[in-house]
Amino acid sequence: MVHELYRVADLPVLQNRTFADSAAAKASASADMVLVQDAVSGLVFNQAFDADKLSYDSDYQNEQAHSGQFQQHLNDVEGVIARHFKGQQLIEVGCGKGYFLELLSGLGYAITGIDPAYEGNNNEVIKAPFTRGLGLAADAVVLRHVLEHIGDPVAFLAEIAEANQGGQIYIEVPCFDWIVEHNAWFDVFYEHVNYFRLQDLRRLFGTVHEAGHLFGGQYLYIVADLGSLQTAPSEPVVRVDLPGNFTHSLARTVQIIQSAPEQGAAIWGASSKGVIYSLFLQRAGVAVDQVVDINPAKQGRYLPLSGVRVSSPQEARDALPEGANLFVMNSNYLEEIKRMTDGRYVYHAVDSASFQ
Repeated sequence: MVHELYRVADLPVLQNRTFADSAAAKASASADMVLVQDAVSGLVFNQAFDADKLSYDSDYQNEQAHSGQFQQHLNDVEGVIARHFKGQQLIEVGCGKGYFLELLSGLGYAITGIDPAYEGNNNEVIKAPFTRGLGLAADAVVLRHVLEHIGDPVAFLAEIAEANQGGQIYIEVPCFDWIVEHNAWFDVFYEHVNYFRLQDLRRLFGTVHEAGHLFGGQYLYIVADLGSLQTAPSEPVVRVDLPGNFTHSLARTVQIIQSAPEQGAAIWGASSKGVIYSLFLQRAGVAVDQVVDINPAKQGRYLPLSGVRVSSPQEARDALPEGANLFVMNSNYLEEIKRMTDGRYVYHAVDSASFQ
């Protein structure tokens, strides 16, 4: 039995895939979101999810490490890993483009990456699923921002436990409680099938060594014993409900832009949040002058479904008048953005309490 939380149609299938031209972006694949909570497990997931719609390639860009603020987050993660796994053999499952793996390797960690979609040339990364057949095992497994993409997360963790023959695990995922508390409707997108609360992660394991929040509360982490994975959680489930004003920031942004069109407006952040936010603004009949991102791989390319072009910070500065409204998708980066733009704009952190 499930409890429906949120329903939205025609989201980008891969919100971080960019396109060479606007027409291709507008014609890109879309799918629906039906967010529900399972009454038995307590897990929140997209009931309409179809993994076959997802296909990652070189046009998929989600690297956040261009930001000093995010690099600090990765240092914080390394601090947790050091407390539990220093000097141990590690496997990172779903290592993506290998940035975090190479960070750990550079700090002296013995680590192997596993990712079937890996496109780099690091010999320590194996381009295959993590199965017992690989003949690999480590003291601990690192699983960062993978579990939210997996249709059956408990079965996936069981496969990892079997492949690694037990051991420890570090898991990091977005925090659904943070999304709810901050009315961050733009943090709900098709590619993430699962939305976790800290209590959900804790219920999955009998032995938890450490658990908490990172990145200003936006992420959850847990360090646990893989051998203590519980497929049938014993603790009672706490029901989730979204606030009545969950999508209020969209209407507020529309009102700000429409009330002073000559002032100029831009979105800062062309990753997941900015992709969803700019698309829904467009569907509300409002266009921003720029969508800005510091990732060079995104600049000059176009966002899925909206077809909006991504500008570099310098392009935006050249085009936007002083005093323009700048809608910052992630308040973690607000001070960094103010410094980069010399405080010349009116800044709106759309996930902050003051904007709700």
